[in-house]
Amino acid sequence: MQSRSRQLQSGGKKEIAKRLSALSRASASLRARLSRREYFGIFFLEKPSPLIEIESVSKRYGAPRDGVLALSDVSLSVRAGEFLSLIGPSGCGKSTLLKLIGDLLTPSAGRITIAGKSPDAARRARDCGIVFQSPTLMEWRNIAQNITLPLEIIGAPLPERRARADELLDLIRLRDFAARYPHELSAGMQMQVAIARALAYRPAILLMDEPFGALDEMTRERLGRELLDLWTRARVTIVFVTHSVPEAVRLSDRVAVMSPRPGRIERIVEIDLPRPRSAATRDLPRYWELLRQVRAALGLE
Repeated sequence: MQSRSRQLQSGGKKEIAKRLSALSRASASLRARLSRREYFGIFFLEKPSPLIEIESVSKRYGAPRDGVLALSDVSLSVRAGEFLSLIGPSGCGKSTLLKLIGDLLTPSAGRITIAGKSPDAARRARDCGIVFQSPTLMEWRNIAQNITLPLEIIGAPLPERRARADELLDLIRLRDFAARYPHELSAGMQMQVAIARALAYRPAILLMDEPFGALDEMTRERLGRELLDLWTRARVTIVFVTHSVPEAVRLSDRVAVMSPRPGRIERIVEIDLPRPRSAATRDLPRYWELLRQVRAALGLE
């Protein structure tokens, strides 16, 4: 009887030791997975993966011998969901780089991929919406019809177009102006409509070429705040061309500073200001420090 009891005790201890060993191995495995931000098959990364990859891109206008080299050996990654600004002196190739991403131009050298696709494939998949310096609205179409023009071009049914127009008018808070025409809107409101139109087919990326450049300072600041709000709600990646250092710092996650022509990426400044951002952001000492960093990279200090 005592022998049987000792056997049971011994077996129980072995089972406990076995389970403890298995638990220890599982714990070690879990720690290792968490150390590389993996948990139950999901990876948690410190930073989102790149959505746009620009690798050693150059762009020359005209003949090789007497043409203009606008960009030279530009490499840049844009993370999914981020707000990245391109800033640099006039003629440095900011708009050219934006057009290369949007497949409006072709690189002379190098490669661009968007979610693993070529710019041409990304354009055909309607991955990118583009907002230019001028709203370029159709004066004979009302605001709702201007917004749904891209959907009309691709043959979307009328009920879908109307629903999307209502959704976007709510997004830019201009529902009461749906039946108005462009000449009845202020310059700032026209630009909001242009942004809504670029979002009509739900692109993952919004390319913006100095959209607020022609506006007065007060309107520019107001639209900047509204753009940040729209960016948060629409969940898009924004590449934003600007000449304004305060605007770049106020809006962006990162600022890519470009050199004079031929344009290169001179420096990337991480903008670690807290979000959401408001007029009070300018009262932060860190805001002024980042302003100085961008100005120094531009050679303005």
